[in-house]
Amino acid sequence: MNWILLIIAGLFEVGFTTCLGKAKETEGTTSAFWIAGFFLSLSVSMFLLYKVTQTLPIGTAYAVWTGIGAVGTVIMGIIFFKEPADFWRLFFISTLICSIVGLKFVSN
Repeated sequence: MNWILLIIAGLFEVGFTTCLGKAKETEGTTSAFWIAGFFLSLSVSMFLLYKVTQTLPIGTAYAVWTGIGAVGTVIMGIIFFKEPADFWRLFFISTLICSIVGLKFVSN
């Protein structure tokens, strides 16, 4: 169950970085809603990370959390912010995914 919560926490990390990017692109009330989404996603992500570190090793949990956030943020950047998707960028994202999976397999 804690691994599922950790994945959800990582997805909320993707949410807060995406909201931050969208807030930068907008103005006025729309920007305020994106900033509110940022703070909500940040709060949920941090709370879930806190909860899972009570039972999972903090080093592993943090590495997986940031890995999910990094991979998800790059994917969101490619899809929504028209960031480049060249070979080397995708290659290194793939190695990051392999590292996250590896940490799951070697952790209790």
